[in-house]
Amino acid sequence: MHTDTERCVRAVQSKDARFDGWFYTAVLTTGIYCRPSCPAVPPKPAHMVFHPSAAACQQAGFRACKRCRPDTSPGSPEWNVRADLVARAMRLIADGVVDREGVTGLAARLGYSTRQIERQVRAELGAGPLALARAQRARTARLLAETTDLPMADVAFAAGFSSIRTFNDTVREVFALSPSELRTRAPKHAASGTPGVITLRLPFRAPLHPDNLFGHLAATAVPGVEEWRDGAYRRTLRLPYGHGIVALAPRPGHIACRLALSDPRDLTVAISRCRRLLDLDADPVAVDEQLRADPALTPLVDKAPGRRVPRTVDEAEFAVRAVLGQQVSTAAARTHAARLVTAHGTPVDDPEGGLTHLFPTPEELAALDTDALAMPRTRRTTLTTLVRRLADGGLRLGADSDWPETRAALLALPGFGPWTADVIAMRALGDPDAFLPTDLGVRRAADALGLPSTPSALTTRATAWRPWRAYAVQYLWATDSHPINVLPA
Repeated sequence: MHTDTERCVRAVQSKDARFDGWFYTAVLTTGIYCRPSCPAVPPKPAHMVFHPSAAACQQAGFRACKRCRPDTSPGSPEWNVRADLVARAMRLIADGVVDREGVTGLAARLGYSTRQIERQVRAELGAGPLALARAQRARTARLLAETTDLPMADVAFAAGFSSIRTFNDTVREVFALSPSELRTRAPKHAASGTPGVITLRLPFRAPLHPDNLFGHLAATAVPGVEEWRDGAYRRTLRLPYGHGIVALAPRPGHIACRLALSDPRDLTVAISRCRRLLDLDADPVAVDEQLRADPALTPLVDKAPGRRVPRTVDEAEFAVRAVLGQQVSTAAARTHAARLVTAHGTPVDDPEGGLTHLFPTPEELAALDTDALAMPRTRRTTLTTLVRRLADGGLRLGADSDWPETRAALLALPGFGPWTADVIAMRALGDPDAFLPTDLGVRRAADALGLPSTPSALTTRATAWRPWRAYAVQYLWATDSHPINVLPA
C-alpha cells in the first residue's frame, strides 16, 4: 500500500487509525517517522515519504516519533492473510526465529536460500530479515525499559541484543533517547503486585467484538492449562527459553496483558503468540465490508462488527485437541485433554491462579499408553499417528506452514476428514479463508438464515465471502446460544 501515495496522504491527513501498521510516514523536514494516525499536525504532502515497515524507515535514517510511538502500532494484516514466502517469513521473524537461528535458520525453515529470502523480503518490506529483527528487538527493549524495573543490562539481553553497546546504540538511533531516558519518560504504572510480572497493552484495529473470541477460549479451556479468572483468560505458554503464564482481558481500545515469564528473553515471542491467539492484527473493516455485501450476513455483521477468529499459541497442541474433540461434546473434549495434561504435562507454579501444567509436547505424547485413552480405537489410532508424525518431523505445524500443503498432509492421515483439517487450518495455521461447511453449527445457522445447508451448496454460496470465510464461520456460529459465543462474567 505504501506505493499508493495519494491514498497514504489521505490516510495521514484524516489521521485514520485503520491504516496503522499498513505503512509508515517518514517526514523529510523533521527526520522522524510516524503512524498514519499521529495526532500531530500532518506535514505537507511534499514532505512525506512512505515506507512499508518501521525497519525500512530506520534504515533510511528516520527515528521513531515520540508522540505517536509508531513501534506500538498493530502489525500489518498482510502477514495473516497471505501464505506466500514473504508472509511466512514475517510470521517467523515475529516469532523470534532470526534472533535464535539467524537468517540461515529462517531460510532453512522456509526451504529457500538466504539470498532468495533476503531479496524477496527486502523487495516488499524495504529492509532485510536482520533489519526487521533489529527493529523488533528495539520495540522489545523499549517495552522492557518502560514497564519493568529490570537492570538495563538484563533488558538488553532479554530483548535479544548481543552486547550492551549495540543495545545502547540501537535505542538511541531508533528513539533518539537513551535507554534510561526511555524509562524516565514512561508513564508510571501501578505495580503488578507480583514480582516478575510484566503488564502491557496489546493494540488492535477497531472494531473488536470480544464475546465469541474470549467466550470460545473460556468454554473450551483445558483445566490446568487454561482458565477464566477475574474477567481474564489465563493460560500457560511453552516458549523457546522457558515457560510463561499470561492473562488477557478485553478493555476499551486495547487488550490488557499480564505476562509472567521464567526467562525474559521470551517476551517478544510471548507477545507475538498472544496477538496471534486473539487475531489482533486482523483488518476488521475489510472483513466486515466483504461479508456485509451478502444480505444474509448483513444483520449478523451489523449487530456485532469486528468478530475475530480465536486461534492458538501452539499449533501442535491445537491439532491434538482437535482430534480429541472429534464427534464429542465440548465438555468431553476438555476431559480427554485434561487427562493427557495431568499424565504427561510439565508442572508449573501459578501464584495468581489455578494453572498447573504446560500442555504436553508431541514427543511426550508419542510415548503414551493408547490403551489408557477412553476413546474409540479408530480415534486412538488417529491421535497416535498424529503425535508420532509431529514428533518425528514428518508433519510440521507452525507459523511457516504452507496452508494448502499442510491441509493436504493432514487429510492424508488416518481419521482426518475435512472438518478436522479445516478447523486446524482456521485456528492453528491462521488461514482466513478456511471454511467448515460440514460443521453442524454452521449448517444450522445457514438453514435458519435461508442459506443452503448442504455442504456442497453452502460452499458454492460462500464463494462470495472469500477470502474471509473463517470470519463468516464466526458470524454463523454466533447465531447459537452455545457458551462459546458468550463473554464469561
